Amino acid sequence: MILSRGLAFTYPHGEPLRFADVSVAQGDTLLLRGPSGSGKSTWLALASGLLTPTAGEVVVSGQPVGRLSAAARDAWRARHIGFLPQKLHLSEALSVADNLGLVYFAAGLPLDKAAVAQTLQALDIAALAARKPSQLSGGQAQRVALARALLLRPSVILADEPSASLDDGACAASLNLMRTCANTLNATVVIATHDARVVQALPTAHVLAFNTRVTA
Repeated sequence: MILSRGLAFTYPHGEPLRFADVSVAQGDTLLLRGPSGSGKSTWLALASGLLTPTAGEVVVSGQPVGRLSAAARDAWRARHIGFLPQKLHLSEALSVADNLGLVYFAAGLPLDKAAVAQTLQALDIAALAARKPSQLSGGQAQRVALARALLLRPSVILADEPSASLDDGACAASLNLMRTCANTLNATVVIATHDARVVQALPTAHVLAFNTRVTA
């Protein structure tokens, strides 16, 4: 579940960004639609607690995000938010399995190697566990990043332009996999995109439109 009321954010030397109110039920999907630079990533950062609103409030899975201290917000995010960034941020120094293991460190939890193995198996990438990110194809790296996002069974999945670098086949496969995993978890999904293929693949999703470019 995600609710926002009067949400706004101002970058240094920029004009205030004001966002329309949102109400998305648990298990539903919200698309943030608009051109690059229009504020979609800012909205995701506010919902995940990476940024603090300058006005208004966003409530995610019953938690008013802006009311948490910085440390509490980091731990809350790691345990409740599955984040799929546009740049996947996989550590080249670590294997695929160890990249997933970092999730437990961020959440302040003990490493669960069995859960890591089970998640990789569920996404059909168990054979990649010992590889480094440079040894993965684009589609494989996308699946690893999704496995990382789903590892702690989050209540909310946030994806920033997940189809940006994928061809039509890989885009359809990635969206179908995300939707299947979200249904299994009854997770709320928010996808920031300017890709018409995503809209076509998710015709029943709620839409929040972003029409102007951010100036900061």
